[in-house]
Amino acid sequence: MTSGQPAPDFDAPDQNGTRHRLADYRGRWLALYFYPRDDTPGCTKQACSLRDHRSQLAARDVAVLGVSAQGAAAHRAFTEKYALNFPLLIDGDMRIARAYGALGAGPGGLLRRWLGAYRRISFLIDPDGRIAHVIDRPDVSRHAEELLAQLPAP
Repeated sequence: MTSGQPAPDFDAPDQNGTRHRLADYRGRWLALYFYPRDDTPGCTKQACSLRDHRSQLAARDVAVLGVSAQGAAAHRAFTEKYALNFPLLIDGDMRIARAYGALGAGPGGLLRRWLGAYRRISFLIDPDGRIAHVIDRPDVSRHAEELLAQLPAP
């Protein structure tokens, strides 16, 4: 996926069973981020960066959705342990990850598919449903700031 392309549609439940679709976010910005696994050091830093800057993101009309292959119980435990304030989508069949290229290619992609661990990549989707920016190697400690820096001036 590259900037300017239409974002692939998705329809998946979050940790609480609420369904989320790309169409639900039309008219606002969406930060869709893929991460390897719940409750691991890098993934925790990344999620906490987004949690801690949620009010700044919301002030710029940015919704945040995390995506990984773990199930509802793991997502709920991760969310509760770190008081995450955004949904984590369940992508057990890896359909969303495939559509966005979050598994990667080559031997690494095959290993990720087998392990059910996505590569770390984020997509900033504009209000019209197009990919505005791809952050291929997010800085886990500063991820929210990276996203905010990609938004047009208010």
